[in-house]
Order: sequence, then C-alpha cells, then structure tokens
Amino acid sequence: MRDREERVVVYIDGFNLYYGIRETLGSKYLWLDLASLSPRLLRPDQRLVTIKYFTARMRKPPEKRKRQSDYLEAVGSTIQVEILYGRYQRSLVECRICRRPYVTYTEKMTDVRMAVELLGDVCTNLMNTALIVTGDADLVPAIEKVKSLFPDKRVEVAFPPGREHNALKSVASAYIVIGEDRLLSSQFPEQVPKADGFVLTRPTAWT
Repeated sequence: MRDREERVVVYIDGFNLYYGIRETLGSKYLWLDLASLSPRLLRPDQRLVTIKYFTARMRKPPEKRKRQSDYLEAVGSTIQVEILYGRYQRSLVECRICRRPYVTYTEKMTDVRMAVELLGDVCTNLMNTALIVTGDADLVPAIEKVKSLFPDKRVEVAFPPGREHNALKSVASAYIVIGEDRLLSSQFPEQVPKADGFVLTRPTAWT
C-alpha cells in the first residue's frame, strides 16, 4: 500500500543536464538554481524532501574549471541541495587519424553514485517517489531493481532538453521533458551572496 503523502527526492545528473541545456539552448540558462527548478518539476500533490546533485570537478581548461567552481559554490549556498562528487580519470588515448597519444579526462562514478543513493534512499524510506533528472540509460538497471523490490515506490524521470531516451521512458513510472520556460524561471540572480559575504557573479560566458 502506498503512503498517502507523495514525498519526493530529486536526483540530478549534473553533466547530463549541463550538456543537454548547452547543446540544445546555448549557455544562457546554465546559471541554473536547482533549488528553484526542482519544485517546478513536481506535481501539486507532491512534497520535495531534498535534492541530490551529482557531478565531478573538472580539471582543465582553467576557464571552465573556474566557471564550474563558481557555479558549484552558488548551488552549495542553497541548503536544499546536497552535492555528491564523482571524479575525472586521466587517460592516455591514441588519435585515430595521426596515431599520436594524447591525454583526455573521463567522468567516472557519477551514475554509480546516483544508483547507490537511489537504492539507499528507497531502503530507508526517505521517499516514496524518486525523480531522476537525466537522459542517461545507464540508470535503467537501478530503476528496474527499485521497481521489482519495492513495487509501491515510483521512479519518475525528467529529461534535460534534447536528452529523451526510450529505454528510460519504458521503465519510468512517469516522465516529463524540462522545457525552456522552467529553465528561464529558475535562474540564479546575476549575483549570489554566500554566507561569508563573498558574492558570486554569473560567468560572462553564460550571459
């Protein structure tokens, strides 16, 4: 029997959301207030419990690292959001054309950490509905496992712009696509003051 109150935890795949917005709508919506966006993804009968944001700190180039650092500090200034980190792994790969080796960095552990958090929160009954913001089909097995072990729980998906995936649609209890109107209404102000008085400013590349 399902709980009467629809308690929701929002799980946000940071890079999937970032690239979905950037590749579809450009950079103007990247100064995104997740604490403002998340309630706009819920139905009126749902109550937000907490927001979990999954990302990894970039290492290069310096200008992108600085923008990300400022953004993460802005996100961290809102008490509703918990930031959980994966990592970037350094790899040496060979160019297919010239055969010369070069260094690249690959995001690791984000989807695994999301799956672990999801299963842990279900087991502790933190929520009865999970809302996952992603278009990454790697989370399909975790969703299937939740639904098989806890048939009274719901797992809904909110697709970032341009990131719809049929495999996720097939296992989700429900799904929506995050539209431009929600992003526009969920921007941080141009300047975000931190608790210590330091003021964060929207990166000029995101104006």
